Amino acid sequence: MTLVILRTAIIYVTLLIIMRLMGKRQIGEMQPFELVITLLIAELACIPMADASIPLLYGIIAVVTIYVLHEIVTLLDLKVKPLKSLISGKPSLVVNKNGIDDYQLKKNNLDVSDLIESLRAAGYFSLDSIDYALYESNGKFSALPKENYEETQTSLPLVIIDNGKYDRKNLQIAGLGQEFFDELLKKEGVKRVKKVLVLTADGRGKIYLQVKGERFRTLQTEYPGGRTW
Repeated sequence: MTLVILRTAIIYVTLLIIMRLMGKRQIGEMQPFELVITLLIAELACIPMADASIPLLYGIIAVVTIYVLHEIVTLLDLKVKPLKSLISGKPSLVVNKNGIDDYQLKKNNLDVSDLIESLRAAGYFSLDSIDYALYESNGKFSALPKENYEETQTSLPLVIIDNGKYDRKNLQIAGLGQEFFDELLKKEGVKRVKKVLVLTADGRGKIYLQVKGERFRTLQTEYPGGRTW
């Protein structure tokens, strides 16, 4: 019986650590330890029912052990502030006044495409329409829009460069060649496309450009042949 309790505790702690390392993408709406509880209880409850050779008491003991561990972790989470961030994690500010925080994205196993997808789901289609954006400790996305942000969303932006690489599909959709954007980057003093964290272009000629380690900038340009979308 002691071995069962010990093994269950070890599995619980191991899964908790793994879920914290996996980042917010896998967590969803629950706190990490709550997701661990859900996974373990479901699995431990099934094992003794599926295998008659395992005493049912073992499954009950394991589930009760998980419940006790959950109560202890919940108490620590509520009462001990330094442990709260260790157990549940901290909100991650992924967009600030300077633009996208690439470090915070990578820390949570996210990239620019994931961020833009979260923005669209929240109703913001342009990166310069928000001042701040963050992922809460439970993985939920929150954003603070700029005043009159609707005025910045006159056309759907396409991601042309994502983390130093051109998106060929979006280049085709925009009907623009890579050479056009290479020339634009050269005018902005960006010598290599690999230095670009993100570049988006909308149908009205507005360019959102952020070089890695620098503040974002917005540009207004005209596309060849007066192209719009």
